[in-house]
Amino acid sequence: MSSISDPIADMLTRVRNSVKAGHLKVDVPSSKMKISIAKIMKDEGFIKNYKIIDDNKQKILRIYLKYSQENQSAIINLKRISKPGRKVYIKAEEIVPVYNNIGIWILSTSKGIITSKSAKKLNIGGEIICEIS
Repeated sequence: MSSISDPIADMLTRVRNSVKAGHLKVDVPSSKMKISIAKIMKDEGFIKNYKIIDDNKQKILRIYLKYSQENQSAIINLKRISKPGRKVYIKAEEIVPVYNNIGIWILSTSKGIITSKSAKKLNIGGEIICEIS
């Protein structure tokens, strides 16, 4: 049994691989942070939905991927920014639009896990977890 040193990167990789393979859903081990990221992805229109499945162990986060009529994924790019070995922080005044406002950064702030757009409105910075477009 191998342990994963970066569970968020593992989640993003599973989603990225599932999108490339054209899968409709992907299962990842659940955590509060992963659920927050999935909620933001749903609210921003990158995924169809998500649900938590109780398997009497850790719980599983099932993410339902979103595709257009032409089978194009809503997720073009999914990239981990801050890593366990190299944390990346940003100040509120340094937050800029991602990919001409079609992408977002997901930030870990004092107000919880929020998008870069919300952080800009609240005038708070934080750790950049990932970038989605």
